This record gives sequence, C-alpha cells and structure tokens, in this order.
Amino acid sequence: MVLVDVRKEGSWLVSTWRLTYRVGWEQICKAAHTMYGFYHDAEILVDGNPVAVAREEDLMALDEAARLVIRGIPDIIKAPLMVTFYNQLQTVDVAVARAAEEFQEADYREFNQSLGQFLDSVELAMHR
Repeated sequence: MVLVDVRKEGSWLVSTWRLTYRVGWEQICKAAHTMYGFYHDAEILVDGNPVAVAREEDLMALDEAARLVIRGIPDIIKAPLMVTFYNQLQTVDVAVARAAEEFQEADYREFNQSLGQFLDSVELAMHR
C-alpha cells in the first residue's frame, strides 16, 4: 500500500492508503481474516453494524457489503487501530490513536515507516 495522506484529528492520526489494485469482497475478507489474529479483542463492523465473530473462519463467510472495518489493539502496533476497507475500491482508511510515542505527529515519513510494512503484509494476504 502507498500512503497518500496522514493528518491529526483530535487524539487520532487519520490516514488514507492506496492499494496496488482494486479489491473485491473476497479480498477484503481475507485481509480481515489475516489481521484478526493480530488484534486483542478485535471488533468487526460491516457497513457500520457490529458483526459477531466466533471464529476467524467466520470472516470468510460475511455477506458482501460496501465496507468492512476492523478495530482494536493489534499486538504489532500496540495502539488502538481502525482499518476501513471499501469494496471495489483502491482506498483503505487507517486511524491510529496518538497513544504511543511514534504516533504523536502526522509526519509522513515516520508514519509510513511505522505502518507501511504492516499494511503491505495485509495487502499481500488479500491475494493469497
């Protein structure tokens, strides 16, 4: 993924990322499935509505919608993180709480280094 923009919004850094290719619902579900295991108490929202997830495999059977959000605290990032995927688009929105030292400022270079590799891994998982 390529970082397009990062900005402060209150106690959050909000960013927009561009995927290499547009993705469909199956790829979005694969991304959520991959990320789910890295989150502590992850919450899934489909078109703004919370979805109960008993097992990670349930994520692969979600009914198609316009957007999917996964939020919680990933073990890798160690700060509240919310990732929004959009069906049939090349855009992903990411919000991270300004709770950790590395997420205090909306510095493009540092933010890209902090989240870029993680999000690249998520994008690769979409195409497995």
